[in-house]
Amino acid sequence: MNTKSLFLSILSVVSLFCAAQSNYTLQSPDGNITVCINIDNDITYNVRHGNTQVITDTPIYMELSDGKILGHDVKIKNVKTHKEDNIIKADFYKKAEVRDRYNELTINTKDYYKIIFRAYDDGVAYRFSTDFRKPFKIKKEDVTFNFSDNHTVYMPFVNARESDEDMITRQFFNSFENEYTVEKIMELDSKKLAFMPVMVCLEDGKKVVITEADLESYPGTYLRKGEGCSLTGIQAPYPKKERQGGHNMLQYIVEEGEDYIAGVEGKRDFPWRCMIISTEDKELADSDMVYKLASPSRLEDVSWIKPGKVAWEWWNAWNIKGVPFEAGINNDTYKIYIDFASEYGIEYVILDEGWAVNKQADLFQVVPEIDLEELIRYGKERNVGIVLWAGYAAIDRDMEEVCRHYSNMGIKGFKVDFMDRDDQKVVDFYYRMAETAARYHLFVDFHGAYKPTGLSRTYPNVLNYEGVFGLEQTKWGEDIDMVTYETTIPYIRMVAGAMDFTQGAMRNATKSNYRAIYNEPMSQGTRCRQLAEYVIFESPFNMLCDTPDNYRDNEECARFIASVPTTWDETIVLDGKVGEYTVIARRKGNNWYIGGITDWNVRTLTLDLTSLNLNNDKGVIFRDGINASRNATDYVKENIIIEDNTVRLDMAPGGGFVIIL
Repeated sequence: MNTKSLFLSILSVVSLFCAAQSNYTLQSPDGNITVCINIDNDITYNVRHGNTQVITDTPIYMELSDGKILGHDVKIKNVKTHKEDNIIKADFYKKAEVRDRYNELTINTKDYYKIIFRAYDDGVAYRFSTDFRKPFKIKKEDVTFNFSDNHTVYMPFVNARESDEDMITRQFFNSFENEYTVEKIMELDSKKLAFMPVMVCLEDGKKVVITEADLESYPGTYLRKGEGCSLTGIQAPYPKKERQGGHNMLQYIVEEGEDYIAGVEGKRDFPWRCMIISTEDKELADSDMVYKLASPSRLEDVSWIKPGKVAWEWWNAWNIKGVPFEAGINNDTYKIYIDFASEYGIEYVILDEGWAVNKQADLFQVVPEIDLEELIRYGKERNVGIVLWAGYAAIDRDMEEVCRHYSNMGIKGFKVDFMDRDDQKVVDFYYRMAETAARYHLFVDFHGAYKPTGLSRTYPNVLNYEGVFGLEQTKWGEDIDMVTYETTIPYIRMVAGAMDFTQGAMRNATKSNYRAIYNEPMSQGTRCRQLAEYVIFESPFNMLCDTPDNYRDNEECARFIASVPTTWDETIVLDGKVGEYTVIARRKGNNWYIGGITDWNVRTLTLDLTSLNLNNDKGVIFRDGINASRNATDYVKENIIIEDNTVRLDMAPGGGFVIIL
């Protein structure tokens, strides 16, 4: 070891310099995670968690269009270390404060770029950062994860749209919705792409969830089978030629791509590549890594942003009864939804697809059956805000004027749908939409959307994302298994951030009774499961999917749904196992809400509530009724007394519970 040897115990960072090789070791603050970085012309890294090998030696590089490769022939200028331990005040999140504690190692090169590694107690992230004088183009970025064994993986494969393009190109156009395929890495089809987050099962019950954060002006990354036991990334090329088309002429279809994935400014940071590691499954459901890695808020004032619930008509197909008019897309129907929202204290009503003239992609062409100014006036009198659905091409064609016009009219926000891509051009659209909407005090709910990557921290008016195989699938999916999926997503999809799952069905079905009925849809699992999902699923802008009539016919449940907060002061995941069950406690003010759901198995749980520091041992519980296994709507609401901070709970197949303390 020569005179450049370095030991910084405060960061648990070791640097060993040899004539032709440099090795660096970065540890998490608690010392359980170790990142070993090796630079021997090229740069590779590996990750261990205790005695478990998470990632084996894996190269990092970014190939530019001029032939230069960042991460190859690395000439080190210096290596800097840094530690952080502070509190982030979170806006509209699952907790009011987030502890941001990590150790960081930055490798600065003589070629004006650097690679930054961070080690948290629950995972690792790395990113490139450049300091070039001129803009440049990136041909590809190698995002690979090598594993030591043929691990089991949970892969949400792309459901590709029809296209004349080759199979890989076709998969870049998709809605980011699918159930999980659970297979060994070596059994995966290398031609099939999966969108992130993806989960890999390691030894000793440990897991690692792979995703990305701070995705700005850069394409999203898909994963597929690589060589041996590896997953490797691929990004969509930058669009060269597009045509308007797709769903009701509301999409842009890429007909030809450039020979690069991104054109960028010379000085910038690139997305974080994230590996969230758990020893117990429940740790994944409470991860904050994506939020912590996102760029801080760019909004000085967020007081105008009001999260809340929204009465929704599309899932229930405008099925109202006992009215003297034909229900549908018209003012009379929406006034029924507004009256319902006002009666139950629900903040918003959404006008989903159909209020603007079909196939025109013009949000200024409102159908004659709708008088928006009248609906806004009617809602304002009843303390209910109006939100509008908008297709991607329709709002993109004149974003500034659309936001200005409808903000001035009194609209509160937009549900923007059918982007169905995550190339650089579409990612740029998300940021433009968020920024433009914020200037006009409008919030945004992205549908037809890729997974969250932290934009809700950067622009807190982005309240929700789809990117999930949500309850809408039960309108047409005869062979789906929503119960298993719902007990899986808290540990994978929800690691990335909030999700607009659109729960709240009052027509509930057992496994054998479920049918896909488009105009009178139902959910799988019990009534209490639907109630519990308002606690379990993170969703600051939270839909009520069923009809006003069905809620009024189930008054007790409707009142509960309407009362549940959508943002929280504290979150504690009490118990859970991927694909089997989940129990999450969330606090708002002095009240704790505990929600639990199970798979298709009968389940009994004994929960330790000591961590909640309860001030009162009395509360209320919604639990599955004794006949819920054959009549999914059967439930019991009763008072409960917590003895010795312990509660025993029984759940029916596909069941759930909610406790309010």
